Amino acid sequence: MAEPEVVDGVVEEALPNTLFRVKLPSGELTIAYLAGKMRLHRIRVLVGDKVSVLLDPYGGRARITRRF
Repeated sequence: MAEPEVVDGVVEEALPNTLFRVKLPSGELTIAYLAGKMRLHRIRVLVGDKVSVLLDPYGGRARITRRF
């Protein structure tokens, strides 16, 4: 099973349904959603925030796991 890669990025745009467009250090943009613990504790993510992102090894949506 492929291991997910953790990278830091910056939130570029907030989309509907708690989705976010995140710019990665490589320069590419990806769509990310909030992790369950972040929803549970109602941690707000705003445009411009630095976040830690867990990338899907198969190229799907990424998961935001931490806000810095």
